[in-house]
Amino acid sequence: MPILGKENDIYPADLLTDARPFEDDQAIWYSVYTMSRREKDLMRKLYSQKIRFYGPVITKRFRSPSGRMRTSYVPLFPNYVFMLASEEDRYQAMTTNCISKCTPVPDPVQLVEDLQRIANVVALGEGMTPEARLVAGQPVRVKSGPFAGYEGQVIRREGKTRFLLSVRFLEQGISIAMDEALIDPL
Repeated sequence: MPILGKENDIYPADLLTDARPFEDDQAIWYSVYTMSRREKDLMRKLYSQKIRFYGPVITKRFRSPSGRMRTSYVPLFPNYVFMLASEEDRYQAMTTNCISKCTPVPDPVQLVEDLQRIANVVALGEGMTPEARLVAGQPVRVKSGPFAGYEGQVIRREGKTRFLLSVRFLEQGISIAMDEALIDPL
């Protein structure tokens, strides 16, 4: 049983699947770097102000010192939230006192594609490991299974093959244990 329940990590729910945000001349994508451990606070404030955002949150299970299993919800990318906002929305977000830096994203189409893939994997709830500062590996495509058609890189960790999905703008991502028979080199 989690101490606190999972909160909204995306607003609106169809933000990454709806094509309309790209038609809106006033809104652009921002990569928001938050103050330390303020991602959820920022997402609550953006939600209350109806500002569009996505900050992927994953489930983390651990054993407490007393031996009980605990569940918490932690940001997949510590200190980052992605926001689709107009200049007025950006200003309102900056007044929350949660933001350290707000950077416009140079390639919003690529960012949305990366975030869609990340959101799909997070929704499946597969065992995943956050990966920071990616090292280039062999590019691959998954040929079957729940991730069929996804492109990423293969990495080796602890003697196991892992499939790496990344948000190229951040140079961060997640890796999933994968059987080599399910992937083809590009």
